[in-house]
Amino acid sequence: MKRIAITMGDAGGIGPEICLRAASSDEIRALCRPCIIGDRSVIEEAASVVGISPESVEVIEPYKLKGFKKGQPTAESGLASYRFIKYAAEKCLEGEFHAMVTSPISKEALNMAGLNWPGHTEMLADLTGKSSFAMMLIGEPIRVVLVTIHIALKDVPGTITEDMVYEKIKLSYQACRMLRLDSPRIGVAGLNPHAGEGGLFGDEEIRVILPAIERARKEGLPVTGPIPPDVIFRQAYKGELDVVVAMYHDQGLIPLKMIAFDRGVNLTLGLPVIRTSPDHGTAYDIAWKGKARDTSIKEAIKLAARLSLD
Repeated sequence: MKRIAITMGDAGGIGPEICLRAASSDEIRALCRPCIIGDRSVIEEAASVVGISPESVEVIEPYKLKGFKKGQPTAESGLASYRFIKYAAEKCLEGEFHAMVTSPISKEALNMAGLNWPGHTEMLADLTGKSSFAMMLIGEPIRVVLVTIHIALKDVPGTITEDMVYEKIKLSYQACRMLRLDSPRIGVAGLNPHAGEGGLFGDEEIRVILPAIERARKEGLPVTGPIPPDVIFRQAYKGELDVVVAMYHDQGLIPLKMIAFDRGVNLTLGLPVIRTSPDHGTAYDIAWKGKARDTSIKEAIKLAARLSLD
């Protein structure tokens, strides 16, 4: 049975609760051998909150927290969450684990700790030495790959390039193969309203997006677009597209979270390890109250287990 590393995430958030609930469930144990990477005393305290015996899960403690605040980001919790991720990634590369699932971290806490990655995706790319990577969000029937991730909206038009869009189309196709999607159909969203309306509302579609699509088509990739953003997600929802390549974070995540908020999964593409995560944040407002649901992290573990079997 495949061994899956589950990082604890930010200690002040819901990570300890949800990874504990998921790792101790019969449903997950039937699929894989889950192992929580985190602080043992934090997991034990979380176990008392959710009413689960801490002895029911395997825990590896590569770093001991010096303290944390429930429901708040701290420099210490940011540093610890990084240490847990780094350990899991290294052990996956060494073959000790077959995949890793990451519980939510706080970008604010990372920054407080002097760690300048805007999120898991960029951190893992650096830790594994990869420069070509992408975030795929899965909330059936919609799958989204993001061209830009954690940058300000005002910076998106000047950041996207033909090479970036082309790279994300290629990674989308590779993901379709990983997910065993027969005859995949990839659609690329425009950046502007009506996909620019022939340049009337912006020319990024003409200058950047369409050349990338045509380049991918010449290589035989099954891609179409640019499609107006207010149309493309309806097509994906109806099953007419298998993957949507979105230009920026909220363009892709708003429609996906509308239909799959509690079960969305993040799959990082382009890494030498399998990494998934729940598609939600630390939820400080409900952390350490026993209210957090483990639906999304369970889906992330299931996907990691399925991919690691291939």
